[in-house]
Amino acid sequence: MVGPLDVAAALAKAARDLGDPQDLDSTLETIITVARDSMAEVDHVGISVGHRDGKVETKAKTDEVVATLDQLQYEFGEGPCLHAMNSGATVTVSHARHDQRWPLFIPVAVQLGLRSQLGVRLSVGEHTIGALNMYSFTADEISAETEQLAELFAAHVALALGHAERLENLNAALASRKVIGLALGILMERLDIDEDRAFAYLTRVSSATETKLRDVAASVVDEVHARHTGSETHEPAADRAS
Repeated sequence: MVGPLDVAAALAKAARDLGDPQDLDSTLETIITVARDSMAEVDHVGISVGHRDGKVETKAKTDEVVATLDQLQYEFGEGPCLHAMNSGATVTVSHARHDQRWPLFIPVAVQLGLRSQLGVRLSVGEHTIGALNMYSFTADEISAETEQLAELFAAHVALALGHAERLENLNAALASRKVIGLALGILMERLDIDEDRAFAYLTRVSSATETKLRDVAASVVDEVHARHTGSETHEPAADRAS
């Protein structure tokens, strides 16, 4: 079991690693490994992340039993992990074999060795992004101190995931801006029009076809690229909308 200074040092390192968007996985692994090693009752730790389509996946885990227990909850549609995500409250399971809140998940988990569990919501602002899951195969109860530490670790996990999400959104926005700019240049040259008219043209096609502006722009760029590479192309978007 690691001490308070080790926990602080590990969390400080994880915070520094946020500056490297390529290092998200190792940052999360550092956090969950230190979380497991710093709490006597906790044997296995994992991070579940929810997506817009409703799918939940395990983003990081200390070992394979986490993936098994997580997947059971995803498949059954119930369990402390999903309850924490949906309710926004930290969920504590003591003496798991007697818990009747999740009749599908608990019996199977107990057969696998589960004795207690903790689920902590991960959020960015008011937005729920997942849950930090802690499983114990050796203790029947989760102490108040462990709950407090778990919430500290959850805050750092949420910070890392939120940072990665912002970078992803920024990169997507920059990519969209770049492809739209390229499409405007192509249309200005092809149709002999200024930038305002080229943009108005793209928006008309977007509205008429119920297609995102970036996708319309990408089709214009792809047509030019296909022509230069000798690939077979469909009728150009600029010609179709004339």
